[in-house]
Amino acid sequence: MDLGDLLTRHPVIDGHNDLPWEARKQTGYDFERLDVGGHTPSTHTDLPRLVQGGVGGQFWSVYVPSTLPGHEAVTATLEQVDAVHAMTARYADRLALATTADEVEAAWRSGRIASLLGAEGGHSIGCSLGALRMFHALGVRYLTLTHNDNTPWADSATDDPVVGGLSRFGVEVVREMNRLGMMVDLSHVAATTMRAALDATDAPVVFSHSSARALCDHPRNVPDDVLTRLAGNGGVCMVTFVPAFVNPDCAAWQLELVAEAKAQGVDLGDLEGRAAFREDWLPTHPEPVATLADVVAHCEHVREVAGIEHVGLGGDYDGTESLPQGLEDVTGYPRLLGALAERGWSREDLGRLTSGNVLRVMRGAEAAAARLAAERGPSLATMADLDG
Repeated sequence: MDLGDLLTRHPVIDGHNDLPWEARKQTGYDFERLDVGGHTPSTHTDLPRLVQGGVGGQFWSVYVPSTLPGHEAVTATLEQVDAVHAMTARYADRLALATTADEVEAAWRSGRIASLLGAEGGHSIGCSLGALRMFHALGVRYLTLTHNDNTPWADSATDDPVVGGLSRFGVEVVREMNRLGMMVDLSHVAATTMRAALDATDAPVVFSHSSARALCDHPRNVPDDVLTRLAGNGGVCMVTFVPAFVNPDCAAWQLELVAEAKAQGVDLGDLEGRAAFREDWLPTHPEPVATLADVVAHCEHVREVAGIEHVGLGGDYDGTESLPQGLEDVTGYPRLLGALAERGWSREDLGRLTSGNVLRVMRGAEAAAARLAAERGPSLATMADLDG
């Protein structure tokens, strides 16, 4: 199979990349100093390597830590959005801002990579539907309902449950996202939240960077009953490459690291402190190795359970400290596609995986928004109104 021709016709649309946060950490968004227009060895991602990897569309995560309080999280997310707009403008010969499926395809026709935005965590809206609408106006096209911590209205996969999935206000957030055409992202949320969101939504959902819990029992992964429901919903699970989410030995290693960090009083919400603890711990506790074959297995499992129309790719590049062998940076996608082709995936299957399924979900969200916007206006509900 000619993978070059395949990726020309069906470029990868990756669901999740944390380059904006890396730019914030490394240079305060100074793209003169972190010039991703050339090779940047301090990141997993730059524009030449995206081209080499066959990436034609990237959802840039406008992530901020879920430990930031209320308005600080909203402000920091706005700064992340601003950074993506600035990066896209700086490299306008190679990047094009895209907010719809048609704009993604227009970017391809112009020879550019579609630059999309996804907000990682409901804390970014500060319990405000007005803020949600403003993020949509600025181009954000998915919102992950939680990050590592609960929001007041949704339970996270990695926090103690509080509301049992979604509160009444959480359901209203989903409804308003449907009306806007902002995709509901269920990565990071508890399984109860996944099921509640699927009950509430009128549009296809996404998992922007999650893998299969049946193969790796990590709370960040998707149970089979939820994968099964994707077929009826029309959504997509974008398989991630994070070692702890694709390899059971890596998952066990991460759990041990977290437990030891907690025992030593490390604030796990302090990303720099957590990273420093990890570096000190590594010499005596070497991390197990995940491989490209692990990711292949998760792609195949999602295809088997949810169906070929419900699997995609969300590498989480620049959002994880380590990556599987063979997928060390954004040039790895052709190697993954080659391995899947060797296992019998057809050209049509691979085209759905790379971008066909994501474009279909985007169009599904857009169609639902057109219908719902004709039926109801912006929600004026507040958390106090619905949750007391």
